[in-house]
Parts: sequence; C-alpha cells; structure tokens
Amino acid sequence: MSEALCVELAGRGGGRHLSAALVLRWFQGHVQRCLGAVRAGLQERCRVGLAVGPGRPLSLRIVPRSDYVCCHLSMAVRLIPAIPLGESLYLTPLPAAGPLPAQLGACWTLNVARQEQRLLGWLKDQAPADSCHLKCLQLLKGLRDLGGRALEPALEAQWGRVLSSAVLKTALLRLLLRGPWRAWEDRFLVPRLEEAVLFLVEGLGRRTLLHLFFGNPGLPEALSLPKVLKEAAPVNLLADFDGPTLDQVAVQLLNTWKQAPRIIRMYSGPRYRRTHPV
Repeated sequence: MSEALCVELAGRGGGRHLSAALVLRWFQGHVQRCLGAVRAGLQERCRVGLAVGPGRPLSLRIVPRSDYVCCHLSMAVRLIPAIPLGESLYLTPLPAAGPLPAQLGACWTLNVARQEQRLLGWLKDQAPADSCHLKCLQLLKGLRDLGGRALEPALEAQWGRVLSSAVLKTALLRLLLRGPWRAWEDRFLVPRLEEAVLFLVEGLGRRTLLHLFFGNPGLPEALSLPKVLKEAAPVNLLADFDGPTLDQVAVQLLNTWKQAPRIIRMYSGPRYRRTHPV
C-alpha cells in the first residue's frame, strides 16, 4: 500500500518519496466511503455531507434538521491527514488548486497549529482585555473578500492565494508582537487596521513576508518552541508569486481600503464573528 502512495523523483535527493498529493487523494476516498456510517448515526438529527474544492481541505459539514430543536447551529470540520513528527509538529499535505508536477506533489507542509495556539494563549494574557486584534483580523478577511469581487477571474484566484488567511494572520501577529500592548485597545481599531493594511502593502512591495515561526528569534521564550523551528531558515510566504501579481494585489488592497468604513459596518457585528472564526 505504501508503495502506491509514493512517487519517483529524479536528480539530487531523488528516489521514492511519499506523495502528499496521492495521500490526500487516498484519504479523501476513504472518508467518502465512511460517510455512510457517519450519516447513519446522525440522520435523525442532522444532514451530513462533504465539501471538496480545489485548493481547500476536505470538510465535513453538519447541518441540524429544522425539526430538531436542541441546536440550530451548523458545523464544518476540516479533515486533514497528518504525520506526527513529535514535539507537537505534524506534516500535512497542502491541497492544490490543480494538478501538480510529481516534484511538487511530493512536498509536505510543516503544520505548526499547536505552536500557534500557544502563542494566541500567551497573547491573550499580554494584550488588553478589550484588545481589537481578533476583530482586526476578521476585518482584514472582510477587506479581502470584498476586494476580490471586482477582479478579473485570473487575478481573483491569485488575490485569494496571496492574501490567504495564513498571510493575513502572519502580518497581524507580527504587528501585534511589536507592541505596545495598549495600542491594541478596542478604541484604536481603525488605526490598527490601517497599520495592518499598510504593513501588507509594504510587504507586497518588498516581495517578502516571513513565516512567523520559522527561524524567528523575536518570539517569546515562554512558547518553548521546538529546536527545529528555532534553527530553521526563514521562509518567505510570498516567494511563489511574481512581482507584477504582487503589485496588482497591493494596488487593489489600497483601493479596497478606501471602502473600509462600509466594510467595518458590514463585518464587525456578532454574526460575522460567529461564522468566521479565527
């Protein structure tokens, strides 16, 4: 079975490698075959289905039936195969928007979700009680979603990839760690949102936004990061994009920012916070 999930790579470091793309396809097939058993246990209370899309993780969607009065909140659970490495680190496949060459299909992503959770917990203790950083991130996502609607299809796809949730979160957390903490009180929401937009535009212009956890000496020691992260070379999250694309995204982001008052009214309510978790 393991051989069927491997690909042969040529050149330096060649040989048989476990393919992330093949593992992801195998995993999705097994989940789809098991869906019947999940539905059987929940059919009286919920409708259960799978959401699969290019470039997006497999999601299990659970929607309560209208006549089941206990709970009317729907739920989406991402299903991602992972290989444990120890120290709360995992290798996970990155869903691709289309077919990948064998060399790229064999690549895996180092998942640092546990380390991110620790950082968010630490920040909660440091930041003001009414800190606006989570609301600011939600508004950045709102800016991205609105800004992509008026774009040509080709640029719209790149827009969403460049301004991915990981990129927005990285930019915001880097600003938050700079301090001072009092600058993130809720009354400073608009200045902090503007600072985040300009920080992103500056990064797009420099073609650089470094991963928060790889080789970053500025992270607090209280996180007790694994040695492999501390000694890793910095990773540029924008390295895969060409200059003209990044320039177009920067211009569109600034244009979208001009519509910020309307977006703040639209996206800062409690309903948006419930349906768009960080």
